[in-house]
Amino acid sequence: MPSITVKNIPDSIYNKLKIQAEMQHRSMNSEIIACLERYVDPNRVSSDEVLYKARQMREKVKGSLSSEEIDNAINSGRE
Repeated sequence: MPSITVKNIPDSIYNKLKIQAEMQHRSMNSEIIACLERYVDPNRVSSDEVLYKARQMREKVKGSLSSEEIDNAINSGRE
């Protein structure tokens, strides 16, 4: 696999990358690759986007069904 060297990274960018890498449980190298993938191939959906959309959907349906309705749906056709 090819590799590159990036020089003269501003301290503020480096620190943000380091924090982001720690939050994502990635190495700095893996975080930089993830950032490049998001920029170079923006059609690819990141895990953060998937989680955000899933949380939005969960909020929309929250409380839509009662426990009784869920139990009835699970047990329908089992009798």
